[in-house]
Amino acid sequence: MKPRTDFVKDKLKHLKSANLYRTLVYNKISGPYITILGKKLVNLSSNDYLGLDSAHHPSQIQSSSRLIAGNDISFEKLEKNLARHKSKNFALVFPTGYMANLGAISILAQKNDLILSDELNHASIIDACKLTRAKKTVYKHNDMSDLEKKLQKKSQRKFVITEGIFSMNGDYARLDEITKLCQKNNAFLLLDDAHGDFVAGRDGKGSADHFRVSKNVDIYISSLSKALGAFGGYIAASKEIIDLAVNTSRPFIYTSALPSFLAELALERFQSNREKNRLELWKKTRYLSDGLRSMGYSIESQSQIIPIIIGDEKKTLEFGKYLRNNGIFAQPIRYPTVNLGSARIRVSVTNWLTDDIIVQSLDVFEKAGRKFGIT
Repeated sequence: MKPRTDFVKDKLKHLKSANLYRTLVYNKISGPYITILGKKLVNLSSNDYLGLDSAHHPSQIQSSSRLIAGNDISFEKLEKNLARHKSKNFALVFPTGYMANLGAISILAQKNDLILSDELNHASIIDACKLTRAKKTVYKHNDMSDLEKKLQKKSQRKFVITEGIFSMNGDYARLDEITKLCQKNNAFLLLDDAHGDFVAGRDGKGSADHFRVSKNVDIYISSLSKALGAFGGYIAASKEIIDLAVNTSRPFIYTSALPSFLAELALERFQSNREKNRLELWKKTRYLSDGLRSMGYSIESQSQIIPIIIGDEKKTLEFGKYLRNNGIFAQPIRYPTVNLGSARIRVSVTNWLTDDIIVQSLDVFEKAGRKFGIT
């Protein structure tokens, strides 16, 4: 008789043969560097975009549902600031950005409603849509003709969901056109701005502010763990929607709240001199992306997320290994995070990078591009 776990071994074997197998690697991060197995590498895989310093130290940990005994005053202060930041009446903090998506989308879309989701949306959006009883359709990435066509489908209510800056492509959603289509078709717009928040727009207000359409977004969903370098997620919307979330959002109700010191950390970083760091980040982003383009890399990113699309999974792994052997840590991204045959190296620019480190990194990428026939 075969062991009961043979099917697990078969699945792992398939992942390995398809160059899709992953392993956890323990590391230590300090500023612009990451140490893996004793080797110090330049870290080009961090989402700590602004690189904000903090003197905050954990002082008190509470771990109860906010509806029971965990609604520390620190949450009220943070949520008021986040609401103003997004020009909304109210905000609500969740333990993670993933749970914020689950918590917001699942309470709104009902049976006989229609969800229209960009094909490159994050897994948390996809999972949240699955939790609803609404009809679901995917529109081609940033394709306004396809979105407009699919908005014609009959339904009780319509919800368009998109990321602001797409986490694997680094491009902006065409929010100037999306908002017009939503208004024309009386559709709600839900915007996951995890990678645009605190980075894009005036004073880091996000990707919608970048297009000057902030007032046309019904619900913002975002992260406190990307540009702020803190932890958690949040939604910002009208009082009615936030009330509905507090009362019916299962990810909010049935999960312990963030420890209060993490809410205080997020507030501290929110109130810090973010604008100086934000402007420096964009300078460094242009420096690195322009350098890669000058070498012959095809770079279409509009943000601090710079994908180098290689395609073949095995070649991408070898490229990543070459970078690591030469002092650069930039993660190879493969299926199911991206489609098969579109594997890439995902480079993230952070404010921790100095000009000297960027020059060092470009030198390695120039050699790698020639070695692998990419440039």
